[in-house]
Amino acid sequence: MSLLFNDFASWQKHCEQTGEPLYKPVLDYEIEQKGRTEEIIWETMAHAYAVMQDAVKTGLSEDMRSRSGMVNNGAKKVAASPVTTLSPEFKMLITRALGAKEVNSCMGRVVAAPTAGASGILPGILTTLQELHHLDDRKIHEGLLVAAGIALIIETNASLAGAVGGCQAETGSAAAMGAGAIVYCLGGNIDQVFAAVAITIQCMLGLVCDPVAGLVEVPCIVRNASAAAIAYSSAQIAIAGVNPVIPVDQCVAALGEVGQSMETKYKETALGGLANTIKAREIEKLVLVQDVEILPDEDNAD
Repeated sequence: MSLLFNDFASWQKHCEQTGEPLYKPVLDYEIEQKGRTEEIIWETMAHAYAVMQDAVKTGLSEDMRSRSGMVNNGAKKVAASPVTTLSPEFKMLITRALGAKEVNSCMGRVVAAPTAGASGILPGILTTLQELHHLDDRKIHEGLLVAAGIALIIETNASLAGAVGGCQAETGSAAAMGAGAIVYCLGGNIDQVFAAVAITIQCMLGLVCDPVAGLVEVPCIVRNASAAAIAYSSAQIAIAGVNPVIPVDQCVAALGEVGQSMETKYKETALGGLANTIKAREIEKLVLVQDVEILPDEDNAD
């Protein structure tokens, strides 16, 4: 899309002038950048969504325990809990986002959307959206392209990486991608799609990246679930016609400004926040000892 524009305002202007749906410029960008046919791009979207669906299924059916011990089948525990504070649909969303992200933490196959650390958000959002609203695969694939376009613009003007902009840039961007995709797939207009992105960024702004022991497990997994929930609430607010007040491009600029101002210890270094608690440091020592490889003494090696 950077062949045509680098911000949401220009994306909207282009689509309104040409009559193209939001996904079309992203499709053209993919064709140009990858040097592939439109048919191949659609097949790639279908494959990516299939991997997302498989991650959700795996996370809710197989043993999800990580080497560190911090991940222990949380998604299945939530799904099986006899006491629930959520509606069945909300609970479905949460368990799917948790499960897909646990697959990543247990070294399974995921789609980095936009990163592996946020890999439970779009799978949870899109599989739940499709089931609740009986959408066909083509509409979901279009939603994935819209989500990709959102990510491209955020990356151009801010960041998608926790190491650069904190967790707001990682799970925040994934939630914004998901919120925009929800509104698009449900027939929202361009203003509503971009309002969903703006509202989501407003809700996620300032979130630090503080992985315990430097592993993308705690608090990353539960943040995937909460980000999926924020995406749905933002989409509902936007599709109802609520004005986010601050334009989406200015929200993205704020995301970048906050990321630049954030101290290094809060950007995926495991030096601050939850990673610097007493318990986290105890876990860090155990993980480091567990993963040490005893190398042969070069002086005595034959």
